[in-house]
Amino acid sequence: MGTLVMIGQVVLGLSILIILHEFGHFLAARAFGIKVEKFYLFFDAWGVKLFKFTYKGCEYGIGWLPLGGYVKIAGMIDESMDTEQLKQEPKPWEFRSKPAWQRLIVMLGGIIVNVIVGILVFWMLTFSYGETDVDNSKLQYGVVPGIIGKEIGIQAGDKILAVNGKPAIKFFGDVMSSEVLMGDAVLTIERSGNKQELKVPADILNAVAEHKKNELVSPRHILNSVKDVEKDSEAARMKITEGDSIVAVNGKPTFFFDQFTDEIKNSKGKAVEVTLIRKGEQVQVKGKVDSTGTLGVNLGVPNFPTIIQEYGFFQSLPIGATKAFSVITDNIKGFGKIFKGDVRADKALSGPVGIAKMFGTEVNWIKFWGLVGMLSMALAFMNLLPIPALDGGHVIFLIVEMIQGKPLSDNFLEKAQMVGFFILIALMLFTLGNDIIKW
Repeated sequence: MGTLVMIGQVVLGLSILIILHEFGHFLAARAFGIKVEKFYLFFDAWGVKLFKFTYKGCEYGIGWLPLGGYVKIAGMIDESMDTEQLKQEPKPWEFRSKPAWQRLIVMLGGIIVNVIVGILVFWMLTFSYGETDVDNSKLQYGVVPGIIGKEIGIQAGDKILAVNGKPAIKFFGDVMSSEVLMGDAVLTIERSGNKQELKVPADILNAVAEHKKNELVSPRHILNSVKDVEKDSEAARMKITEGDSIVAVNGKPTFFFDQFTDEIKNSKGKAVEVTLIRKGEQVQVKGKVDSTGTLGVNLGVPNFPTIIQEYGFFQSLPIGATKAFSVITDNIKGFGKIFKGDVRADKALSGPVGIAKMFGTEVNWIKFWGLVGMLSMALAFMNLLPIPALDGGHVIFLIVEMIQGKPLSDNFLEKAQMVGFFILIALMLFTLGNDIIKW
């Protein structure tokens, strides 16, 4: 059931974005009197259609190949590779008959709509829910490093004060912002009362792709008393009960949650002795940690100090816009890292499986719309890349036409479209294969 929910969410989210993107081209074309012959969600390759109807001379439908969507604009070399129409004399309602500046707007229409949608989604999310995060300044016990944090040099109990010398970090989430995860950032930390700086490696994205960003750091908290014990677990066999306070494992004090989990993991598959405080008395119980490195005790959810920041309707707009455009700047930085060799493409790039995992197996509409907003901005960025067959490729050709005063030949555009198509297929196969290997 969880897998179906995940697939359903990713199909719904991407379908919304594809339809809106193509609607941008559709509106711009219609505004300049250009005939639109088809409007399709997914591709009707080899003429196979799941659904179709015709309205005012335009065929609307759903294809069988879920690799995007398209609008077929009369007199334009596009995904359909229908060149028969181009052999005839240009008609006044065709794409090729219009001035270059109008054709440029038509090609940018989908990108513009994606940017508007991204800003609108982040704006409404900010207005409706504000921002809620752990108050970094009130983390009394500092942070606990994960796999990535340990590689950087962060230690349990460190307090992260600033990133790149900027004012003190307010939200804990800023510790794991793109400014840090893109690498080369400098963290100002406090350790045992002394301040020092740690440099984040340029290739940290490789580790983030492998272990996820949660393996950077997490807030440190004291060990809560046992809330409940899993049935038929080792903890149940050890007679650990609700309300017990675990104070030591194998004689080592466990004041903090990370101390407890570290000792249990280190004892994976081995005998273990746990010291408890039960009703004011010290009790010792013995058992064996299972192969997963757990005992089967639920220690409850830590109660971290939080900040709830609410914003007015218009106040939310610049904040939402900043969040939206940060997706594009992060993509630009990410591709820059790949081309510089700081980050491996197979680590940084994800395909449909990676996107589906982001949505998850449970429906959370705040998360859903946040991902839709992010993907809308990412789609705008990807379509602006100067690859033939993408909007960005058409934009480049139109700019060249405007500079030289005459259009590029149909023969060149046809060949460029084919080259771009094969580039896109190669990228799709790479990301899909990469997803499968990761999985």
